[in-house]
Amino acid sequence: MTERSTYVSLAGLRDRGWSDAMIAALLGQADVQGRDPRRWSLAPVRLYLLARVEAVERTPEFASSAAADRGWAASLAAAERRRRAVLASIGAAPIDVPRIPATELARRAVRHRHLLEPGRPGGVTAGAMARWQVGYLRYALTRYDSLLDGLYGDTGRTEAEQLLRRRVYEAIAAAYPHLAQECRRRMGDVR
Repeated sequence: MTERSTYVSLAGLRDRGWSDAMIAALLGQADVQGRDPRRWSLAPVRLYLLARVEAVERTPEFASSAAADRGWAASLAAAERRRRAVLASIGAAPIDVPRIPATELARRAVRHRHLLEPGRPGGVTAGAMARWQVGYLRYALTRYDSLLDGLYGDTGRTEAEQLLRRRVYEAIAAAYPHLAQECRRRMGDVR
């Protein structure tokens, strides 16, 4: 039986400020590995000699690894703060939908559609017209995409884009009730 006070478990190392990467790089294999007598578990308990742990904690390698971990944690925290700030600004920003008479909206939507796909023939069904009108209004509201500025890479960008799209479609549906079904259909793709 080993003396518990002379060994440190993984949980104990983490409490002392060690990360899994630091344990693997600086300590390597456990000094003792076996079953925990206090509880049944398939996973073996890994124990590290306390004297060896304390000796490594006094080395410059440990100090630089700990500083790198703190720097990584700080950058993650900053990214999370940016994500929350952008989500808050998207949630608080009023979405102003232009109010256009129905005939003018239909004319603009058709013109916009022909600009996107020139030379495409086809009759205009009611469903197609609703899709074109919502598409045109979404295009007219792209200025709100600037609310996503400040989010880099994957740090909440997908979540922010979904929130922005949902808010824009909700605003279009509120301004143009006859387009609400098409907006709901598009939000179904977003949620």
